[in-house]
Amino acid sequence: MTISLPISVRRTPAPPPGTIGVGQPEPVASPAFRENAKRQLQNTQMRKNLRHATTTIRNKRLLRVAEVPNWEDVRSAGAALKDRIGRHLDTYLAQAEENLTKAGAHVHWARDAEEANRIITGIVKSKGVDEVVKIKSMVTQEIEMNEALEDAGIAAWETDLAELIVQLGHDRPSHILVPAIHRNREEVREIFKKEMGQYGTPPPDKMSNDPPILAGAARRHLREKFLRAKVGISGSNMVICDTGTVCIVESEGNGRMCLTLPETLISVVGIEKVIPTFDDLEVFMKLLPRSSTAERMNPYTSMWTGTTDGDGPQELHVVFVDNGRTNALADPEGRFALRCIRCSACLNICPIFERVGGHAYGSVYPGPIGIILTPQLRGINSPIDKSLPYASTLCCACADACPVKIPIPDIIVHLRNKIADKKKHDKRPHLEPTVMIPVNWTFNSAKHFEFVQKAVSFAASTALKNTDYIGPMPWPASPWTRARDIPAPPAESFRQWWKKNRGGQR
Repeated sequence: MTISLPISVRRTPAPPPGTIGVGQPEPVASPAFRENAKRQLQNTQMRKNLRHATTTIRNKRLLRVAEVPNWEDVRSAGAALKDRIGRHLDTYLAQAEENLTKAGAHVHWARDAEEANRIITGIVKSKGVDEVVKIKSMVTQEIEMNEALEDAGIAAWETDLAELIVQLGHDRPSHILVPAIHRNREEVREIFKKEMGQYGTPPPDKMSNDPPILAGAARRHLREKFLRAKVGISGSNMVICDTGTVCIVESEGNGRMCLTLPETLISVVGIEKVIPTFDDLEVFMKLLPRSSTAERMNPYTSMWTGTTDGDGPQELHVVFVDNGRTNALADPEGRFALRCIRCSACLNICPIFERVGGHAYGSVYPGPIGIILTPQLRGINSPIDKSLPYASTLCCACADACPVKIPIPDIIVHLRNKIADKKKHDKRPHLEPTVMIPVNWTFNSAKHFEFVQKAVSFAASTALKNTDYIGPMPWPASPWTRARDIPAPPAESFRQWWKKNRGGQR
């Protein structure tokens, strides 16, 4: 069958000037988080949608977590397992390849996104097809697989409901677990009415915004694609080394359709996704559903080991992708980010993510995990990647919520140090060292500190008589003061009060 490629596959709307493109563009073309965040803060509907969704998920998660009496022990077990996997990753990957091959799978290795896309595109082309169905997958978004396939004349149809909304809406995912979390049901209805009929089965003529009705329209639209697809593409939550088993958990059943109906299945897997034994599944099957969808277990847990004649795909390819992961693993402090099981608990608890949404981060990994993972995968050479570690208040809520105890705030501080060291090494002029000169002088002796206190108190008593706050100040203080209410310094310092009332007694 010959089809014409839909515009929506590439997700290329006309972005506002200076914004990042759709998918994952070259990071150097992306503005810093600060500029992206300001633009997203103006979207009041998006903020309302996010607040409602994240609050609902947070509250449900607390209920499910409270049901596990040894929850902290399970978290510790997950963290310990992930750390052991990282220490012996070379051994586990070799074991995974051996047992996957024994089971009948074809194993491929990709150093980076370009190599991974070349392998995937080559497999699809060898089947003589010009379309694939795919399951929601973070790693395929990370490597821009849909865009690479389209460049080769192959349409990649998203089958996850939220990803379908994003694709038909010429949009970008904004959440790890719920890519369309920034959309409400009325917006989804309008997207389906406008776009769905252009790329397959149209929605009903009189379609309401009732969720079951919208889901039914998506089901009918996707059914023809499932039934005619010859190639399916998936990610993987885990690859079990000692059996060569690939595992995916999902909530809708679209994944099960992609995994069973096509003749060829391609599973794209980050190299950190291996686990040693089948028994280790127990830990992550307790942690993942409760932390992601706030369920006791996922509605669909699919596991497959190789191929079976006459049942399911007859050809299985597993593509292991590095794409910067070994760089992260080489960093003794940053490597803990590779514990991530992509549950999105840190996003749902983050006060910054709730207000600016996922699009502000310029990466497929938004929120707290994105600000520590993305700079390690892509480097800190672009404006967006250098700005990400500063997209945090260091409130530590993310670390408390993380099911595998990733020390996210510690890694954020570590990356900020690396960025500062790079500036120093590059000998680039920047404001911070200049500001530190008078700060160093002030704190270098008690006399200096007392002199500055007196000067500030004098300024407060004269220039700030009728106000409790300092308003916007001229540059270089303007970037800080124009967005903050800073209390005015007291007219009398503690030292002055002590001398006056206690006579300076110690």
